[in-house]
Amino acid sequence: MGVTTVTEMTDGVLHTLFRTEQGGHEQVVLCQDRATGLKAVIAIHNTALGPALGGTRFHAYASDEEAVLDALNLSRGMSYKNALAGLDHGGGKAVIIGDPELIKTEDLLLAYGRFVDSLGGRYVTACDVGTYVADMDVVSRTTRWATGRSPENGGAGDSSVLTAYGVFQGMRASAQHAWGDPTLRGRKVGIVGVGKVGHYLVEHLLADGAEVVITDVRQESVQRILDKHPQVTAVADTDALIRTEGLDIYAPCALGGALNDDSVPVLTAKIVCGAANNQLAHPGIEKDLADRGILYAPDYVVNAGGVIQVADELHGFDFDRCKVKATKIFDTTLEIFARAKADGIPPAAAADRIAEQRMADARAARTA
Repeated sequence: MGVTTVTEMTDGVLHTLFRTEQGGHEQVVLCQDRATGLKAVIAIHNTALGPALGGTRFHAYASDEEAVLDALNLSRGMSYKNALAGLDHGGGKAVIIGDPELIKTEDLLLAYGRFVDSLGGRYVTACDVGTYVADMDVVSRTTRWATGRSPENGGAGDSSVLTAYGVFQGMRASAQHAWGDPTLRGRKVGIVGVGKVGHYLVEHLLADGAEVVITDVRQESVQRILDKHPQVTAVADTDALIRTEGLDIYAPCALGGALNDDSVPVLTAKIVCGAANNQLAHPGIEKDLADRGILYAPDYVVNAGGVIQVADELHGFDFDRCKVKATKIFDTTLEIFARAKADGIPPAAAADRIAEQRMADARAARTA
């Protein structure tokens, strides 16, 4: 039986971190607490604008390397998201490795909080896939750098509320750009994932007069929507949804990689605007969308409502103040579309340029 060295196990991750555009991170922390079974990765991408802010994902990864790479990609995305949201925060993200249904315990979350606290405020955490308000309440018992807490514990509560609202604003801006009218009335919108964020998005769309089609791997999530809104249509899976005839807007609201070499060629929608992070499976997909005449609203722009909400907790949460900031996602999305048209580039590239300029200006100001 051979022995795998640490160097052999991590060579791919180290190559990504130090030698590719997906790297460039300031700090990556591997966390382990054998007593509780905690294995976690905290990735800090950029702190030019301020302390890194981003949620904690709890997921059963296929491998430890996959978990590290996910943390690297997600934290990089948070730098761009926070920059375009106008927040004085850099980008960070954490992942806890394992099935939360099987291994999540109070002691594990407390141990995780101690690791967050050891960074002295360089990283501020919040909820993400697999973690909830109740979890952040536990984490906050061992660190002050946990947001997304319950109102009873000094927090803002569920950040999915403003995430969905921000996506709705991005969708309105996309409709304005594509069709000259910011309403979704009469438009057919397909949503993949109607859990934490997606079910709130359904409410906004129905209130605006849209026709809504949904799917989710969890049948109970689908049924909850159908029981409340019988006018909503459900389809079997994502493949069926993206091929739906007459679909105007596709809203990926589950895990990343929704826009890939298989889905983009068959997508019937004219606009993609959803809450999922890292929707573009690889570089070049944004050009494939543009070549097909599909307008892509960059995910990290339109799904920033949640991070706007949790960031506000650090200053004494005010929902109305946060909603005003989240409403500006409409204007930011239009600005990106205008920049893309002016520069002759896809919207994703335009968004990157604007975010990178803000981070560069902030770093220059700090070193001047």
